[in-house]
Amino acid sequence: MEVYGNLSVIATCPFMGVERSDYVLSCLGPNEQGKREKDYAERKLKTLPKSIWDNNKNVTKIDLQKNRLKHVHGISQLANLAELNLSRNEIVDFPQEIRDLHQLKTLYINQNNIKCIPLDVFPSLQNLQFLKLSTNRLVELPSDINQCQSLTYLNVSNNCLKDLQALVGLAKLQDLYVEKNRLTDLPEELFENLTMFKATGNPLRKPPEEVCVGGLKDIRSYFTMLRDSSSTIKSVKTMFLGSSMAGKSTLCRSFDKCHPVKVDEADRTVGIEIKEVEKRGVRFLCWDFAGQEEYYITHHVFITPQAFVILAIDLSSYDLTDESFKEHVSFWISNIQLRVPDSVVLPVGTHIDLCPDKMDIDQKKKDIDSKLQCMLTEREETLQQLNKKLQGSDDPSLYSDQMDELRRLRDYNLKVLDLLLVDCTKPEDIQMFQDHILREATNKENLPSIERTLPGIYQEVEGEIQDLLQNDEIPQHGRVTLSDLLNIHISQGDMNPENLKCILRYLHRIGVIVWYEDIPSLKEDVFVKPSVLISLFKAIIRHDLVKQIQDIPKQELCRRRILNKHRETWVTDYVEKATLHNMAISILVQKELKKLDLDDEDIVDEIVGKGSRPGSLMCLLQHFEVCLPAKIASQLNPEAPEFRPSRRWVHPNPDVYDPDSACMFPSYLKNNDTVLKMWGEDKLSDLNVHRYFSPEIPYGFFHRLIVKTCSFYPVHWVGKDQCCFRSGNTLTLVKTKTVNEDQCIEIRCKDQGQDEIQKSWQMVREIMNRMDELTQEWPGLVQYVHTPCKEHGCSAYFPWRDWKDWVCAGSGKNSSVQEEKMTCNNGHTRRTELIYPTGLFSSDCT
Repeated sequence: MEVYGNLSVIATCPFMGVERSDYVLSCLGPNEQGKREKDYAERKLKTLPKSIWDNNKNVTKIDLQKNRLKHVHGISQLANLAELNLSRNEIVDFPQEIRDLHQLKTLYINQNNIKCIPLDVFPSLQNLQFLKLSTNRLVELPSDINQCQSLTYLNVSNNCLKDLQALVGLAKLQDLYVEKNRLTDLPEELFENLTMFKATGNPLRKPPEEVCVGGLKDIRSYFTMLRDSSSTIKSVKTMFLGSSMAGKSTLCRSFDKCHPVKVDEADRTVGIEIKEVEKRGVRFLCWDFAGQEEYYITHHVFITPQAFVILAIDLSSYDLTDESFKEHVSFWISNIQLRVPDSVVLPVGTHIDLCPDKMDIDQKKKDIDSKLQCMLTEREETLQQLNKKLQGSDDPSLYSDQMDELRRLRDYNLKVLDLLLVDCTKPEDIQMFQDHILREATNKENLPSIERTLPGIYQEVEGEIQDLLQNDEIPQHGRVTLSDLLNIHISQGDMNPENLKCILRYLHRIGVIVWYEDIPSLKEDVFVKPSVLISLFKAIIRHDLVKQIQDIPKQELCRRRILNKHRETWVTDYVEKATLHNMAISILVQKELKKLDLDDEDIVDEIVGKGSRPGSLMCLLQHFEVCLPAKIASQLNPEAPEFRPSRRWVHPNPDVYDPDSACMFPSYLKNNDTVLKMWGEDKLSDLNVHRYFSPEIPYGFFHRLIVKTCSFYPVHWVGKDQCCFRSGNTLTLVKTKTVNEDQCIEIRCKDQGQDEIQKSWQMVREIMNRMDELTQEWPGLVQYVHTPCKEHGCSAYFPWRDWKDWVCAGSGKNSSVQEEKMTCNNGHTRRTELIYPTGLFSSDCT
């Protein structure tokens, strides 16, 4: 809680963009507050009501959010107004009368359509402390805003700003939010007094976004080091994506070598391969992603925004059907659009040497280009139609959150270039491919952040780390402790440890090293060779895992005192239960390390785990929601007060490493039998919520949600696309579902009666909260939440308009609907508490 004068300010969850403003006049009694505060929120107002002027000299707070106001003529008459909320209206011109509200301390005017703010407004607002202008159409800030000398909080996110120079001079500014604008350079003077700063979603080059993500400490360190020396570099992360055997590795390796490089099927990519390629002053960090479906669950660990994507399309296996287009093209474009919607995609037609004739190639190229254009146009038209539908509703202000989401999606600029045909057997085609990539990557309209201004010490540290590695001062497996790295003499002199950490964070975010300082068990581990860490991933995340287990040599089993029978069990448990035994993981990882000449028992123990300590690999897999610890053994409990052979062993600490236990990979499950047996049948009396995802549920989203939620609810049953959780007597089901071709995740709770209803809603909220954490990684999503009507055969539903407020904050504004029951448009009536969390939502039925 922060205190501004006599106003107590409570701001909840700014990360989710919810930030309910509920300020209270804490020093006033209830009767006096009633005279001074006026609430006109959600009244469908187009003009200010006459009652707003009653007792106008005493009014200090007015809430006008979620209306249809385009102007607020006469607002200057409220001379003693301290707080004004005009958010979620239809204001285009910034109200100049606000300049006369000299007592104003808090102003919300976010989520409107303001394009310009006139001069001579903010200099007269000398008491203004809190200003929220996010989600408008601002291209620039007025040059005199820095005369608003009391301002401590400013949010201008989701606008079209290109610079922040006007803010220099705001001596008391502490919290600044500028996400999702068009900023490239940030002034150093801006960061002198800030305590909070967020700038993600900008094409930043000074400082780069990878520095800004590290927070104010890293930004200040960056500018300090920049004073000594600086350089402008061109660097771009280039991701090679596409279906299995589409020719990604051939393209990547040929691009590196500047001539055709043949890649045999046996040598195809397993997991991810990394190459650093220097071409004409441009540094390409090439990431070659394997195309088999088994690897998709780990791609989210490494894919980053503002990337240059090479999408390989095998023309020899492509036909002119919609199914072929979906498999080879649209699946990948959709997932890129969901995950990294501000990227540039270059589709490349490969294997054209295997196509029968040139006419066939030209026809396929024309078909792909045409369908790609239709796909992108259809998405844009869909967003426009959804927006028109909401604007044409009886009260658009009630749907302002959804309209803001639609606008945000339309502002993203996924650029898909024309299909390029490359015959990877011809040197001239490889040269043409290289020239084309250089031309497109250095086009600032495509990748505005390709140029970055860096302190000279950044490149020196990176170079010296590589020198230490080559000189065997760092182990060849590339794993070194942070403490050892800090103690190494760098750059011919002592370096501030915090500055070095800042540089390491930057190198981690661009993919040069790997350092997961936010994972407690890994914060001391720095992997200066990411390729080694990726090799460990692919030891157990691979398309031929069953064969890898079956091929474990007999002598290795004997050395570990393991029978062939045990190995058969490993295979059976993996195939039938998607469960991989920890001992099998240890053997497979050691086998992969041998290929890297790193056959060291201590390294295996550190990576896989030993005794009660989980290894770094297992920590990473669990942190990124790839797998879930699973108990498979049934042993005696030595702490039991008497001999009880039927009692299962339960370790007092569920996070410890157990060599005799296992990990479950939910994405590999093949059925829902276990879940269905526990849940039983769906009933109309169940509490039921649908969360829709448009255009689709991202690949891997559901299984990561399951891992995330199972970690919170230890009593669970997992299936292919369903999962059941128990908390006390409350049983909850989560599953994917398609309704009229719309994809949703359904949450159901068994009806436990009046006393348990709030606990059921709490479980719903916890699950939806975890969905929200995940959806931050897919900025290209549109989401809706509905409760279906409970009458058998009825297709009506009840939309939740403010569900984010409830999910994020755990509470929301009191409902304006007082009825104990709700009626759908087909006339079916149900208790309101079975449709919405009671007292939290205003609602109607569609």
